[in-house]
Amino acid sequence: MSKPSNTADEILAAARSFIVAGGYNGFSYADVAEVVGIRKASIHHHFPSKVDLVQTLLKQYLEDAVTGMAWLERDIPQPPELLRTYAGIWARCIEDASMPFCVCALLASELPALPPEVAVEVRAYFQFLSGWLTGVIERGAEKGTLAISASPRVEAEAFMATVHGAMLSARAYGDVLTFGMILTPTLQRLIPGTDRAG
Repeated sequence: MSKPSNTADEILAAARSFIVAGGYNGFSYADVAEVVGIRKASIHHHFPSKVDLVQTLLKQYLEDAVTGMAWLERDIPQPPELLRTYAGIWARCIEDASMPFCVCALLASELPALPPEVAVEVRAYFQFLSGWLTGVIERGAEKGTLAISASPRVEAEAFMATVHGAMLSARAYGDVLTFGMILTPTLQRLIPGTDRAG
């Protein structure tokens, strides 16, 4: 029973890498089969269509995000540190190229061309992340540990857009340091007493 599960995980991991490298239309089942070392028919056994494959990948991506944020909340209860840690996770992923771009942010740029079933999953991820960040910023504003100049929801959307935009700029310039350079002023504005080093 573990073999099919491992194969499905390998297929999902390959699809994720291909999406980060070239988007939804940047790969085929033949590409995945070559990377995983199986026949295309085996992929169809696990995921009848590309829509099924990417939908499953995005559902898993959201589940991982929900779990990850819950762990962060448990280990780092203070809103300023939560924002710093969230940004730091992406900075490290970009630096070591383990995950240089958010899969959902990348797919959001393709939204008009995506199958509706995939688009729904992309939106679900953004809705979750926006809600989580809104909660963090709201708590920080109430405690006086975050300085906001708009509603928590607007600040959350702006922070999320800054993170994703910083990813895009780091990719465009081919410079991992660009991510931190863009995000530091936002963190300085939100977190009173943050020095220039961020």
